[in-house]
Amino acid sequence: MSRKVLITAKVHPYLIDQLETKGFEPVYLPAITYEEVYTEIPECVGLIVTTRIRVDKQIIDHARNLQWIGRLGSGMELIDVAYAESKGIHCVSSPEGNQDPVGEQAVGMLLALMHNILKSNLELRKGIWERDGNRAWELGGKTVAIIGYGHTGSTFAHKLSGFGVNIIAYDKYRKGFGNATVKEVSLEEVFRDADIVSLHLPLTDETRHIANSAFFRSFARPIWFMNTARGKLVNNPDLIAALEDGRVQGACLDVLENEKLNTYTEEEKAQLAFFLAAPNVVVTPHIAGYSHEASIRMPRVVLEKLNIL
Repeated sequence: MSRKVLITAKVHPYLIDQLETKGFEPVYLPAITYEEVYTEIPECVGLIVTTRIRVDKQIIDHARNLQWIGRLGSGMELIDVAYAESKGIHCVSSPEGNQDPVGEQAVGMLLALMHNILKSNLELRKGIWERDGNRAWELGGKTVAIIGYGHTGSTFAHKLSGFGVNIIAYDKYRKGFGNATVKEVSLEEVFRDADIVSLHLPLTDETRHIANSAFFRSFARPIWFMNTARGKLVNNPDLIAALEDGRVQGACLDVLENEKLNTYTEEEKAQLAFFLAAPNVVVTPHIAGYSHEASIRMPRVVLEKLNIL
């Protein structure tokens, strides 16, 4: 029987070495297309994916030898998990593998925003020495609201705990997670008390565009807004409107609605241009969970969950 494992994304050599050590035959095709996956998958017992390839019913039905799917990172929205498991295919992800760099970057982006680190650096590159216009807002004493208290939300709270902030968290599907550092609250309390709001949610039909005009209008005061989860959680035109009218004082965005720049419509180009030109927005290209260390931890977690290690 075939022992092929199709790897559809750029990965650390650690993963390939471990699979080979365990007797598998890695098929390493990091630039593979959906159509090519369809061609390759019938011979494979394992499939490794990240955020690029959709594993839908068509792929699953064609994967007659597939035993497992390993997702490097968090979020299973591109995999039809229920259908795969109905076919006896075991599906695992590895949010534990990159939760630390996401938490670290979220803190870093927030500091860069509130202390005008990026803004003042870009000004200096143009020969502008500006101090008054770059006076910081301190984190200490602010209330940080975390929406979604899973692996990354809880890690962000842990990384923040030394800054003297009040941390509150809301999770619709988790209860009883409050502790000495984090107060579990309702969504209404988030809207009432938050100074800073950070999304740590999966992308589902329920959460798509959760950060919309009604959401931003619900807060009792202007907020700093953060999204290091999924770009489609945010309605870009509504966020831009909230930034323009001051309901959002600033934003940290590691993810965008559309992350394939070469496919942008004119509207999407204008939205990105706004974010990049705005002095109160920090944007990075979906790198929060993309650390060197996580590139080893994520496959290790996947292989451990699959009982391969």
